[in-house]
Amino acid sequence: MAAQAGEPFAMDVRPVGYVIGLLVAVLGAAMLVPLLVDIAEGRGQWPVFLQSSIITMLGGTAIALSCANGVRAGLTIQQTFLLTTSVWVALPLFGAIPFVLGATDARAVDAVFEAMSGLTTTGGTVFTGLDTMPKGLLLWRAILQWLGGIGVIVVAMVFLPELRVGGMQIFKSESFDTLGKILPRAGQIATQISGLYVLFTLICAMVYLYFGMSVFDATAHAMTTISTGGFANYDASFGVFAGPMEYVAAIFMILAALPFVRYVQLINGNPVALRRDPQVRGFVMTIFVLVILLVVLLEEGVHLGNEQAFREALFNVTSIISGTGFSSVDYMQWGSFAVALFFFMGLIGGCAGSTACSVKIFRYQLLFASIRAQLRRIRSPHGIFTPRYDGRPVTEEVLASVMSFFVFFIVTLGLVSVALSMTGLDFVTSISGAATALANVGPGLGDIIGPAGNFATLNDPAKWILTLAMLLGRLELMVVYVIFTVKFWRA
Repeated sequence: MAAQAGEPFAMDVRPVGYVIGLLVAVLGAAMLVPLLVDIAEGRGQWPVFLQSSIITMLGGTAIALSCANGVRAGLTIQQTFLLTTSVWVALPLFGAIPFVLGATDARAVDAVFEAMSGLTTTGGTVFTGLDTMPKGLLLWRAILQWLGGIGVIVVAMVFLPELRVGGMQIFKSESFDTLGKILPRAGQIATQISGLYVLFTLICAMVYLYFGMSVFDATAHAMTTISTGGFANYDASFGVFAGPMEYVAAIFMILAALPFVRYVQLINGNPVALRRDPQVRGFVMTIFVLVILLVVLLEEGVHLGNEQAFREALFNVTSIISGTGFSSVDYMQWGSFAVALFFFMGLIGGCAGSTACSVKIFRYQLLFASIRAQLRRIRSPHGIFTPRYDGRPVTEEVLASVMSFFVFFIVTLGLVSVALSMTGLDFVTSISGAATALANVGPGLGDIIGPAGNFATLNDPAKWILTLAMLLGRLELMVVYVIFTVKFWRA
């Protein structure tokens, strides 16, 4: 129904509810996998997953059936915004059920925090004693991140360009749309990306297995590596696998942080798709520079050997910049320069269209292009200078969207930091906690939430604040903010 001008618009939420119901039901079916693992291990947790699966599948099915009569061929822009946000609210709520009913005996705040951290591929945890936790629950944490990783790619490819969020429309505009020339059907693209995601996970697991991981560890860590999630099966994170497996993890974290659409182009006849992408070049060059800086620091300041310095620098830089959040050592012991470096590299992120998170490398490239054009205008006031990306002019709309994202990100970072400090947290924990949640990185800084700690000892208000911040960061802020505006709910 059309609304009168200026009157509230009663949005039809049934199409949104139908999709959410289906996804919740799928999540419930996924709970049967850790059920089988627990039966094989004999830890007695299988009834937890059976109950959780029944509750989740029935809940999802009920939601879908109640909304089925409202299904339409397409979604309005309001419905798309609402769907994108609602999915990342509903799935963590249902995904938290096994943690509440299971051996962790988690309270609601801890269970929702862990599930949100998993599905947003943040990787911060409130659980301790991971070394002795039932394998079914460990696998569920990995599955949450693995499903979240493929979900992130879908959102980045389908929804954010359509919603014109944070400059993502640059990947939709015709001048940058080289994908359609090779694969005209979006369904075919999605299928190939999903296939590549599964293939990367299988290859990563096999390589981990080859270098000495158990079958279970290789499977779980492959899921959390390719999803750039960072959940580990041990309290020491990746530190229990020091050696060649750090190189393996670094390679696959880099692969997962590159745009998956370029892999699709690669296998469909475009051998230079990756090499010509400015995101890929910028991301790889950034890693190279940061690793060199840290290698020099570790050799001269911490006195590590050449190979160990390179390995630890490569692994930890890749882990943080990609937003994976694995840690192999306590880099808080590397000195103040290294700590500051890790804080800022967590705010860089990987490529758009990957499982990586944070600000994303392309936004910095657009920012620098805009600054460069502005400086040239100052030097030559009568000249016409247009920012360019990949050799093509960038529209004012894209630049305004990117600048708005940076402003929103900085303001939100400040607000979350202040909110955390009001709960009693110290300055370092507050600002690094806000940054790591908004950037979906995982570990923060300091003795509490640093690479040698976790989020278990934080107070409940701080955990709820961080849970919300993870949601905001994963959906690139404005997707969530826009649904709280009055005009969003009008025709």
